[in-house]
Amino acid sequence: MYHIRMCWKCKSPIEQTEIYRTSTCAVCGADLHACKNCEFYAPGSHYDCHETVDEEVRDKERANFCDSFKAKKTFDGAAKADDAASKARDAFASLFGN
Repeated sequence: MYHIRMCWKCKSPIEQTEIYRTSTCAVCGADLHACKNCEFYAPGSHYDCHETVDEEVRDKERANFCDSFKAKKTFDGAAKADDAASKARDAFASLFGN
């Protein structure tokens, strides 16, 4: 397995080598230079970030000007595991009509 960058929203692989503030996912159109797509994003931490930032980014899903941004990488197999878990949850929920 190897590390890949994925869209935080649709989990599609990001083919771009550089992520700029205006970069968007080719599949779902989500902003890629966003907190939820950053290696330092940590809900519950100060400003939800492991980096020392002076100002809070309020919308974690929208593009921002953060200088600390570093695209999150994941194992190739992690995306497949998340997808399998999601399918299992959906199948379980459908048993009860949800």
